[in-house]
Amino acid sequence: MRALHQIGLLGLGVLMLLAPASAQNAPTRDDIVAKLDKYQSDLELDVPELRKQVTERSKSRGKSEPPPQKRTAIAPDLNKLPAFNVDITFDVDTPIIQPDSYQTVGRIADAMVHSSLLPYTFLIVGHIEANGKREGNAILSQRRADAIRETLVNTFKISAKRIQSVGLGEEQLLDSARPTAPVNNQIQIMTLSKIPETEPAATPAAKKQPAKKKK
Repeated sequence: MRALHQIGLLGLGVLMLLAPASAQNAPTRDDIVAKLDKYQSDLELDVPELRKQVTERSKSRGKSEPPPQKRTAIAPDLNKLPAFNVDITFDVDTPIIQPDSYQTVGRIADAMVHSSLLPYTFLIVGHIEANGKREGNAILSQRRADAIRETLVNTFKISAKRIQSVGLGEEQLLDSARPTAPVNNQIQIMTLSKIPETEPAATPAAKKQPAKKKK
């Protein structure tokens, strides 16, 4: 009986380690807010143009093309932005977010509507480790960044005007010394710019009434 009891406890311990792992690793809203609430100034970034640059560079196949660990970052200015790096799991080679990552995406949404982050817009940046075809990695990273943006907008009702997305593929590795390391699959949430304050509409000047004639 004692042996069976010990086996039962061991099995329970294994389940406790495995089952709630994703929940334990999920960042809190406050973790995300603390990283993103460090705005200093807007970054003048043309996101569609950056997407185009990623697509073009990912097609490079010259013999003189440097290996992933020696390539220069395609958008080094992004490193100036407040950023939160997060693990979000997808189905293999697809932009489909796995169910156990929806909690994490929900926490990101909670952070975006926190009072200290409401005045800002954000950039979702996708990365892929340097495995497989370089061009395919660029495409997949963009689709995954888009999937997170769409989930934030459609499921968690964050304003679409506050979020842009870009996939950098393997063109800006998070750990360039280890190009195939899993850390290079992380998603980055970045504070991009401050939403312009709307000025109150000017009240029209009151019409002057014609002076009454004296009798």
